[in-house]
Formats: sequence, structure tokens, C-alpha cells
Amino acid sequence: MRSRAAVAIDAKTDLRRIGSDPDFWYPLALSKEVKRGSLRPVAFAGEPILLVRSQSGALFALEDRCAHRQVPLHLGVLSGESVKCGYHGWCFDKTGRCESVPSLGATKALPNGVRSYPCREAYGLIFVFPGDASKEPTVAFPRAPSWADPDYKTRTLSRRIGCHYTFMHENLMDMNHQFLHRRLMGGIQPILLDARRGEDWVEATYEFKRVSGRQSFGEKFMIGPKIKHAAASVPDAMVITTRYPYQTLTFKMAGHDKPGLDLWLAYVPVDREQRVNHSYGLMMIRKPGIPGLIHLFWPFIRVFTDGIFSQDQDIVEAEQRAHDEQGEDRNQEVFPVIKTLRELLAKKGVAAARL
Repeated sequence: MRSRAAVAIDAKTDLRRIGSDPDFWYPLALSKEVKRGSLRPVAFAGEPILLVRSQSGALFALEDRCAHRQVPLHLGVLSGESVKCGYHGWCFDKTGRCESVPSLGATKALPNGVRSYPCREAYGLIFVFPGDASKEPTVAFPRAPSWADPDYKTRTLSRRIGCHYTFMHENLMDMNHQFLHRRLMGGIQPILLDARRGEDWVEATYEFKRVSGRQSFGEKFMIGPKIKHAAASVPDAMVITTRYPYQTLTFKMAGHDKPGLDLWLAYVPVDREQRVNHSYGLMMIRKPGIPGLIHLFWPFIRVFTDGIFSQDQDIVEAEQRAHDEQGEDRNQEVFPVIKTLRELLAKKGVAAARL
């Protein structure tokens, strides 16, 4: 899939040429996209993977290449609990074992099968472990406790974005980009309260001061009725964490025991050069005290967040185009939090496969 050689980190390291470590659980589809009796082709960093849900509801993942002529298995059909290649009818079970080859008749000398991947379903998403399967038992599955909390309503996010996954981490971690959203949110000044780091994580805590305009309806409903000034003894706080390879954001109003907004994100590299990622997320919003009110205003929340996400997508794709045009990463980073984040992403990544 890609070189597992360690990435040498120095001043000349081009972060956009570092691959995402495959030895983690990555969401590759929404649960609703893989219906009973269906085959769905997906990819991780250029590796074709086939998600299968049999008629019985069994879910599994195979390499999307037939062991015979290497044609995509998704061009085939389901046969009971197995997949039959659409070319010569070779049949593979959920473990990837070749069950039958029509042209061989009843012989027991069957050829090698295809690779299978650990596969799990959670939070309305289908996760695959695309790396070394022997490591899977030791790798923690991502947690999103607010997803099952009845105090929250969840919006599932799914966007194909034309940029390297590291641009996504930087975009969310650096709240100084609020100027980008001025038309939707007015003038907001972010204030960094604290920054921390560990072996596999970087975290920043912000509060915000409004300097112009009014708080939008969508923002008010999602996180609370106002943004307090830094002089408050216990300020509202936004905490953004990259715990490799995932990213989270929580916004908690002062005096509240739970965050009003709890966001979990994963950026999945799609192509071999990892210049495209599919961003999956769980945006969990705490319900107000009035029963049913969140459902009434949910369409407005969707419009507001779609506007924010679209602006972020446009800008990170512009960053990717600049990188491609210049042939290297010429960013002049000045924000210490992002410098630390870049070090983490470089350290935890792997040498990406190149065409």
C-alpha cells in the first residue's frame, strides 16, 4: 500500500507528501450507503476496497480486485454470503478465501484468495482497518459517547474534499481563520487560552470575543446565546484536539456540565498521492430544554453549517492548488499551535506512495 519507512522530519519536510498511517480505524462509508444485498466500492489511499452487506445483513470488507485477472470485484454479484467475480465467476467468502472456480470443476486445488480487512459498524458509519491486520487488536476504536446520549441530536457529515488530509487538521485547529467566515458569523476575535501536547495528540483551548456584527441564528442555537469576553472568570471554551489520526471539537458554555457542540472528524485519504480526502464527521448538538425544538430548527442549523463547511472546503482546496502549482510546501507558519500540530502529523505519518 505504501512504504512503512519512518519519515525524516526536518525543516525541509513537505507535510503534504506524508501519508496517513493506515494502522487505524477509518470510516469509509455511511451505513445507509451499504444496503442489504449490495456491493460498494471505496478506497483508502488508492487501495480499492469492497464493502459488502449480504442478504442476511453480514458486513465485511475485501480487496476490490479478483485474484484471477485483478478486475474489480464490485463488478460481480453476491452469491449467498460470498462475492462472485463478474468476469469468470470466481467466488470469495467473507475472509477472502477462494471458494470455487467454475472452470476447475470439483477439484480441491483452489488458488489463493483476496485480502480481507477488519470491518466494524458504529455511529452510522462503516469503519475499516486498512493497515496491518495483526495490529488491529491493539488499536483503540474511536469513541463518540455523545452520539448515543439522548441529550444530543447528531448530524452525520460526509464530504469529498480535494486536498491533503493535513490541510483539514490545520484548518480546524487554527481558529484564527474566523475571518474567512465573517459573512456568516460577523467579526469574531479568537483568543488562545492554552495549548498542550502529548505523544500522539495536540490540543488548543480558545475563547472568542465578538468585535463586530451580530451572532447568527445558527451559531446561537448550536452553541448558546452569546460569546463572552475574555474577562469572564469562567469563560465559554472551545477545545480542539488532534488525537492522531482523528480530530475533535467541543464548545462548552460557562456553567454547563456538557458541551453544546461536540464534533468528531476523520479525514480519509482517497487517492494514491493523498491529494483528495473524504471527510466524515459526527456533529452532535445538545438539545435545548424545550422538547422537540431542535427538530423544528434543524433545517436552519443544516443551512448554517453547510455554509461554514463550504467556505472551509473552498479555502483548503485553494491551498492544495497552490501546493501543486509550486511543487512544494511554501507555507510560512507563524502560529505556535499549528507548528506543533505539523510536527505531530509529520511524526505520526508514513511515507506516501507516489506515482
